[in-house]
Amino acid sequence: MTIRKLLPPIHIHPILLIFMVISFFTGTFVELFIILVIVLIHELGHYIAAALFKWRIRKVMLWIFGGVMDTDEHGTRPLREEFFVTIAGPLQHFVIYGMVLIGSALAFVPAAMVEKILFYNTIILVFNLLPIWPLDGGKLLFFLLSIKLPFRKAYHIMIMLSIVLTLVVILLQFVFYSFTLSAFLLMIFLLLENRSEWKKKHYVFIRFLLNRYKGEQWIKDVRPITVPAQYSLMDVFIQFKRDYKHPIYVQMPNNTRLYIDEADCLQSYFYDKNYDLTIGEIAMFHAS
Repeated sequence: MTIRKLLPPIHIHPILLIFMVISFFTGTFVELFIILVIVLIHELGHYIAAALFKWRIRKVMLWIFGGVMDTDEHGTRPLREEFFVTIAGPLQHFVIYGMVLIGSALAFVPAAMVEKILFYNTIILVFNLLPIWPLDGGKLLFFLLSIKLPFRKAYHIMIMLSIVLTLVVILLQFVFYSFTLSAFLLMIFLLLENRSEWKKKHYVFIRFLLNRYKGEQWIKDVRPITVPAQYSLMDVFIQFKRDYKHPIYVQMPNNTRLYIDEADCLQSYFYDKNYDLTIGEIAMFHAS
């Protein structure tokens, strides 16, 4: 098996091309090369972990100070599995620390180069752990929110916090630190990424529901949901949490409760297309 078959296609983001042009005019090719090698090792950590869990990976997009693994598995796999895939990237930086220090002790790596590698390795590690989507820190924030909150609410809060924090970092750069074009472009890129993520939030939620409908959602436990009869299906769906199956109890106007399985609700929405029926009407149909 060739390396090309083992690894996914690697694409270069336009913003990285801009930095390549900047490095050409500023004479910082060595620094850019170090950064790209660190980013590749970082992404390789993500990719190997994802491959071990048999994720479907279309490509890896590289950009300055990080990369994005293009996959539809986010939000469909167990939280602990996604956590391991996400944390596998930052862990590679500690491998780099070890390799560089060993190389320095054996005099394989010049002292000046050691200083540069350790500096950029630390910068990239800290930057990727910022709680901003799609950085690893943003994904970890999403996992933490998903433990306590329904999927849609956790996703919305994660994007909003990412946008706010990005704006705060941009403001701090202008107020307390000297302006750098590189840092400014990075934060603008993250701001645009979160704007794009917000625009497709409904699609992400529907994909989450579709995976539950297809039976592809990993189940850790069962957690009942009680809802009033006048709720729509979407009112019920927004209470769904990751890693949980939800038996649904419908509180009827006559103070009785009807039970309906979440699979029946999902089928009613995606297969029967009962978008306008209330959960009470659907529960009565299944109870009859």
